[in-house]
Amino acid sequence: MVNQYSRTELLIGAEGMDRLKESSVMVFGVGGVGSHCIEALARSGVGRLILIDNDTVSLTNINRQSIAYHSTIGRAKTDVMSERIRDIDPSITVKTYETFVLPENLGHLLDKEEETGGKIDYIVDAIDTVSAKIALAEEAQRREIRLISSMGTGNKLHPELFGIDDLSKTSVCPLCRVMRRELKQRGIFHLKVLYSKEKPVDISGRKTGEDPGARRSIPGSISFVPPVAGLMIAGQVIRELSGAE
Repeated sequence: MVNQYSRTELLIGAEGMDRLKESSVMVFGVGGVGSHCIEALARSGVGRLILIDNDTVSLTNINRQSIAYHSTIGRAKTDVMSERIRDIDPSITVKTYETFVLPENLGHLLDKEEETGGKIDYIVDAIDTVSAKIALAEEAQRREIRLISSMGTGNKLHPELFGIDDLSKTSVCPLCRVMRRELKQRGIFHLKVLYSKEKPVDISGRKTGEDPGARRSIPGSISFVPPVAGLMIAGQVIRELSGAE
């Protein structure tokens, strides 16, 4: 019988589709990487999606985020993403947390989700804060939940240089270097990551007109880089959960 997943089923089989439908994926960050990853997970039939982001859509998100339009500026990213998922497949269960993830609240958030929603099959880290990424790697290892973490996609122009590998095998990426050092100090030597071998573009001296008092420098971004990263991460998750990997 023809349905919206008929073409997907040709690739991964009926059993693979059943596995996806029974899976729960938790995605931290509904931005350039996360929004495209989530949309691909939904279009592939993942049965339960848990979204974590406390941000609202802004004008500067429009150049790369699937939930960003002039009509959605000012709205919670999780709300807009939930609407997109419902339009893709109303049967998908969506749960959202409008929370800024910190090392201090991450354990409580995961406890709450496991108590109320059951098993988490996979976690996608698409957040920017290094301390939260480290804490997420620690929690995922402790709870034995599969995790894939997105490394830096800012200041990049070549999505063809993205790859997925163990953190211990990465090179070039400055964020990977920081994560390797910090996780090693915590006794974590392996982490699946999406990273780029492209040397970041030097944007020093260029101004955006955005808040000059921002706590961290604003990276450059473009329409075709973070989406590719998000889709590659979704592909990895889907292959593993469906048994196609």
